[in-house]
Order: sequence, then structure tokens, then C-alpha cells
Amino acid sequence: MTTRADYVVAGLGALGSAAAYELASRGHEVVGLERFELGHAHGASHDSSRILRHSYHTPAYVRLTQEAYADWARLEQVSGRDLVTTVGGLDLFPRDAAIPPVDYVDSLREVGIEHEMLDPAEVTRRWPQLALADDVMALYQRDAAIVPAALGTRTLQERATRFGARLQPHSAVVGVTDVGDGLEVATAEETFGCRGLVVTADAWVNDVLRHLDLHVPVEVTLEQVTYFRPADPARFAPGRMPLWIWMDDPSYYGFPTYGDATVKAAQDCGGPTVDPDDRTSEPDLAMEQRLASFMAELLPGSGPPVRSLRCQYTLTPDRDFVLAPVPELPSVVVGLGAAHGFKFAPTFGRLLADLAVDGGTATDLTDFRLDRPALTDPAYAAHWLV
Repeated sequence: MTTRADYVVAGLGALGSAAAYELASRGHEVVGLERFELGHAHGASHDSSRILRHSYHTPAYVRLTQEAYADWARLEQVSGRDLVTTVGGLDLFPRDAAIPPVDYVDSLREVGIEHEMLDPAEVTRRWPQLALADDVMALYQRDAAIVPAALGTRTLQERATRFGARLQPHSAVVGVTDVGDGLEVATAEETFGCRGLVVTADAWVNDVLRHLDLHVPVEVTLEQVTYFRPADPARFAPGRMPLWIWMDDPSYYGFPTYGDATVKAAQDCGGPTVDPDDRTSEPDLAMEQRLASFMAELLPGSGPPVRSLRCQYTLTPDRDFVLAPVPELPSVVVGLGAAHGFKFAPTFGRLLADLAVDGGTATDLTDFRLDRPALTDPAYAAHWLV
């Protein structure tokens, strides 16, 4: 027996949950398939917080952040939940930084996003929690904000089910077949006939696409976030402390207190390459101590580490998104966030729904196509610090 649906979404992290919500809200019959339990901690949509910001290295990304802010506001309105906490954000560039500040400044300027360039003295005057060397340049963007990871994902799932989407945990895709006038998507228990498939399986994207003899080159790394307990948490509260990103190699990022009296920080792209089906969830003490040493210099009052959690990055070679139909089979649409997609989650959902239903969208997604050189040229040199 084959169960009919309009669209199947494979993978129900933040991006897939957003796609299921968007498709269901437009009146389509939607089935969402998740290989683990809903809200699981095996991927990249769990834990407390993610960064929402305008500062990016290309005008195209900055314009997309404008859509993200609007889509988060829309989600807040329809869900009745406060999801965006504006705290301001600092991008910190030491001398000869591996990530050039000019790209960020020029991109913000071209799109018309208000921002400030601050010297170390002005940064420490405004935020004395930070200890900066004399050669550090700071880019400040006042609209930078925190969005909740687990709560945001759950909100999208709740919206999807409210509009009738059927979200199935413990339902890994074991087969996808092109049947000419649609697709058949199989789990171990059931087969779904549908007109379109949205693949948002992140680290398991190729487990789904292999059934169509397709492959996207991705590398999965095991990352770690650590929570620090300051002696005076009030000094690090939203409104008194911004979020920040250290724009060098290694790159680090961190938050004010959010949810509890701890400061969260992590290294970006600092973990080992792993198999997502065979990796540990145990904290890495060497990674924790490396981060703690950096925090002791940058935020000397942030206190000792009190807990560390693991998460995954699924990285494309150029660290750009995938937001595209499969060229030879446009009924299959792929969404990959390349380890910086959560801030765009509601936008991903809207754009993936556009692509699945209409075959296109008003947003220019040329840079995120599947047939770009970074994904088709075996000699492409991967680079992740952007």
C-alpha cells in the first residue's frame, strides 16, 4: 500500500521543520520524516541559542539576512512567542585577520545596513567586560540578536502540525524512486507517493540522495560549545553585553547570558571530521581548555567552564548553502545550511516551499545551486572561514 501526500520532507531539524510548516500552511498535504526523535540532539538544531545578524561577507548574504529578520518576526507573530532577543553584535578583527573586515564592511554598506567601526578604547568603554589588544578592529551592528535553537525548532514543528502536517519520528528514508509522474519515498514501515521531496537531512543528506544516484560533497565535523559561569552574571546579561565573533583563525564566538546565568562560547570549525552515525557525544577536554584559555584573555570575568555539549557541522566545500532543485529531477529540492543556516531557518522553509511548489522564488538563489563548481569540481579547495 502507498500513502498519498503532496510533499514529503526528509529531515526535521530547523530547516526541514520550517519547510514542513510552510508547505502545510499553503494547504498542501505534508509528511515529515525524521530518522531520530523530534527535537533530538544528534544534529545541529538543539541546545539553547544561535546568532541572528546582518553582518556577512557578501551583499547577497546581507540581503538574505533582511529576509530572515522579517521571517522570524512573522513566526513570532503567528506563534505568539518571543523568539528574537536583540543584544547587538561585535565582529572582532585582529591585525591581519584571516577573515578580512573589508568584505563585511563593504557588504553592509552596499545593502544600507547601519553599522559602526569601533577602536578598542571605544569597545571597552561601552563593554568593559571585553579586554582587547590595541590592534583589534571592531564592527558593531546593533540589530544582532539571539534566537532559540530547540525552542525555535519546536515552534516550527508545532506550526506544521497545526496546519495538518504529519511529522513522523524514527522514520529514516530507505528508498526514493522516480515514478515519472511523481516520487515514491519509502521508510521501513511505509511508502509515500508524492509530487515532490524536500531533502533537509543535513549530515545524512546523501543517505537520502544516494537512492537517486546523487551525491553532495559535504564534510561533517564534531564541534563543541561550552558554558562558563561568571562570578557576576549581571555584567554579562543581554543589554549589558553583546554577542561577539572573533574573526580570525582559529575563530571563536560567544553570547551574553541567555536562559541561565552562564556565558556560552565555542570555536567555529574547530572539531574533527566524523561519521555522523559513529561519533561520541562526550565532551573533549582539550577543546574545552583551549576555549577557556581564549575566554580568560578576551572576557576575563566570564568564569570557569561548567559544561560542554557536542553538535555537528555539515560543511559544503565553500561553506555556502544549498537551496536548489536537483537539476535533472526538479521534483527533489535540497536544503543545506552549511553550519550557519539556523539564523535563516524560517527563510529556508519559505524558499524551499517556493522551489518545491513553484519551481522558483523571487529571491536570487544562484549562489546556492547544486551545479556550482564547489560541488562539482573534485579539485575545488575547501575553505570554511568566511
